[in-house]
Amino acid sequence: MLPVEFVNTWTGQTACALQAAFRMSNEAFAEHLGVAVRTVASWHAKSGVTPRAEIQDALDTALSRAPDLVKARFAQYFEAANSSADTDAASAQALRVAVAVVVNDADVLVVCRRGEDGAGISWQFPAGMVKPGASPETVAVRETLGETGVHCAVLRKLGSRLHPVTHVFCEYVLCEYLTGDAQNMDVVENVSVVWIDKSKLTRFIPAQQIFPPILEALEVPE
Repeated sequence: MLPVEFVNTWTGQTACALQAAFRMSNEAFAEHLGVAVRTVASWHAKSGVTPRAEIQDALDTALSRAPDLVKARFAQYFEAANSSADTDAASAQALRVAVAVVVNDADVLVVCRRGEDGAGISWQFPAGMVKPGASPETVAVRETLGETGVHCAVLRKLGSRLHPVTHVFCEYVLCEYLTGDAQNMDVVENVSVVWIDKSKLTRFIPAQQIFPPILEALEVPE
């Protein structure tokens, strides 16, 4: 089988095939590409997703610079990926995300994320994938620091649900600010990071998309 020298359009499935060819973990592959770990994790959950143009370029570069052995393995995985049109919907249901609701007096921390296709943005709370064996509390604190530069401490769990828009299982954690200046630490995924007044939260995130216990904890009218 001849090595695959280029891919017309990368998808989550073909990106995962390249990861498998490199025999890298999610963390190692994310670092290799210069993207967030949650981006790589999302490819496993949403095999049909099309990464943004700059990530397509990063994948092209990774393939072109790969050793011949990696390219040979990728050719096998690429053929297998393209021979199956089925999406593993169960993996999306198995995906767990820890969402950090970080408060600092009257303010709450939010991040402005880029859309999957680079067109459009959305305001969200800091969040990260929960791997098997990890606790949502630990992930919430770690991802907040990694995304925003803010150190926080867990106050309590707020509950969990299947998100009405993303259909990902989310576990919500209320945290308090400790120290650090809020800044955008993930420029590939996020546009900005800001503190906003709790009373203005629904101007950024539609009330119907916010988990009701969050509104209750922040004393924001539903």
